[in-house]
Amino acid sequence: MITEDDLEQECLNWFRELDWEVLCGYDIAPGEAGAERDNYKQVILKDRLLTALRKLNPDLPQQCIDDAAHQLINMDMPILIQNNRQFHEFLVNGIQVEYEGSDRTIGEKAKIIDFEDPDNNNFVAINQFTIEGTKRNRRPDIICFVNGLPLIVIELKNPADEKADIWKAYNQLQTYKDEISDLFITNEALIISDGTDARIGSLTASSERFLPWRTINGERETPKGMMELEVLIRGFFQKEYLCDYLRYFIIFEEDGPKIIKKIAAYHQFHAVRLAVASSVEATQVTKSGRCGVVWHTQGSGKSISMSCYAGKLVGHEAMNNPTLVIVTDRNDLDGQLYQTFCNAKMLLRQEPQQAESRDSLRELLSKRSSGGIIFTTIQKFGLKDGETNFPVLTDRINVVIATDEAHRSQYGLKSKLDDKSGKYKIGYARHMRDAFPNAGFIGFTGTPVSMVDKDTRAVFGDYIHIYDIEQAVHDGATVKIYFESRLAKLELNTEEVPTLDDDFEEIISDIDDDTDFANKQKSKWAALEALVTAEPRIKQVASDLVKHFERRLSAIDGKAILSA
Repeated sequence: MITEDDLEQECLNWFRELDWEVLCGYDIAPGEAGAERDNYKQVILKDRLLTALRKLNPDLPQQCIDDAAHQLINMDMPILIQNNRQFHEFLVNGIQVEYEGSDRTIGEKAKIIDFEDPDNNNFVAINQFTIEGTKRNRRPDIICFVNGLPLIVIELKNPADEKADIWKAYNQLQTYKDEISDLFITNEALIISDGTDARIGSLTASSERFLPWRTINGERETPKGMMELEVLIRGFFQKEYLCDYLRYFIIFEEDGPKIIKKIAAYHQFHAVRLAVASSVEATQVTKSGRCGVVWHTQGSGKSISMSCYAGKLVGHEAMNNPTLVIVTDRNDLDGQLYQTFCNAKMLLRQEPQQAESRDSLRELLSKRSSGGIIFTTIQKFGLKDGETNFPVLTDRINVVIATDEAHRSQYGLKSKLDDKSGKYKIGYARHMRDAFPNAGFIGFTGTPVSMVDKDTRAVFGDYIHIYDIEQAVHDGATVKIYFESRLAKLELNTEEVPTLDDDFEEIISDIDDDTDFANKQKSKWAALEALVTAEPRIKQVASDLVKHFERRLSAIDGKAILSA
């Protein structure tokens, strides 16, 4: 029968296979021949840190190396999460240091991790690392150090003990945060396991936000025959993956005075990596402009995925400081997503901007030679009085338009004759593409789009990554959805509800795509009538639904209302 020690040793073997150095805490303890600490309160391996700093910053004088190490070792904000956020900023952006030049004081950023070349860093996993706590000594099972900094803590429980499940490990970490809080100043992730189950979460995550890691290299299915912990270790601790994760997949949000640390789940990590690669390919290589579609079911963290995508895309060397335009179809969605991005400024390394009007949108983009993250609703791509075509705002190829909740308002690319005015109408989507003739277009959606939907593939390209409701429920990322099949009583205000025919034809007349789509919608309404009842008042029921959509999505054109 496997014991907790067996599990710990097996875990260390997986680290060895990933080319990590593995040490026992007893061998490097204070007073031992191979000691790497002066006392049990120290949680940073100072000699390894100094060696890494000198290696990564060869042009800085020794006083700057010592200063950078001093700042890391002596962080003194009053609240743990404040220190943790400051450390993460040091990690991704470097530590500000100064030295005297021949005629002036020179300021530089000291790099503490090499993200570009993971093998240029020092990786070591240490078990039984004793730390002096406020009440007594504590020994977390495994601590993972990068360049002498303890970044990940792994707590294991005995697989053979029915009373010591994974949540006992979670509670143990909470105790550690209280009694040996210095260990968590530099923490980037926490891992818990009882051999059967394994979960990963952030420093501030509740137990519900500790989620599994079900893939090693991004494959959809969990490798058969592997324990969850093995999949997590092999999938998360590959050096390239870990460095990428530390740089682009950790976000701090402020909720009033409270700071919340959020880290990406496995589906977000791999989806973003694929989406960025696809975007670079579509804009810089093939120049097709079709970056693809990311479909992650509702409630699985799409806004966080978009933030991480933006951070990784703007940092990609091949994109040459790109401009990213985030497009939504409603003001409330625009505001919500904009706020999420504002909370991720450390990741984005810039302040997002929000277009308040059509003129504001044009002003923000027409004079921009590079960079920028701009938020807008698609309705702001409307024409001004007297305009027949939307002006080109930029013809650069390092521009990506990311659409939240890709829907049929993106498909109106053809002009259509308005029988009433005798003029041709062009949808917002066509105007948007006229504004950015060489841009790439990527869609993020929580709603499945038909695999055979030619419009979606024509506008955005094929699916990049899919995370469906079945996977989300299995992972605990969202709750199960239950359907109860029964007839519902329908009450209508017959005086206020117009006929179906008038309302339906008005919406159909606004569709600026082809007639095939309109015919499909008419067939759906006919099926609805047959399903519910053959009574004439079904027309009133359907019209009431149309009226509901109009109230809810009043800012959207007829085509979007219908597709909603």
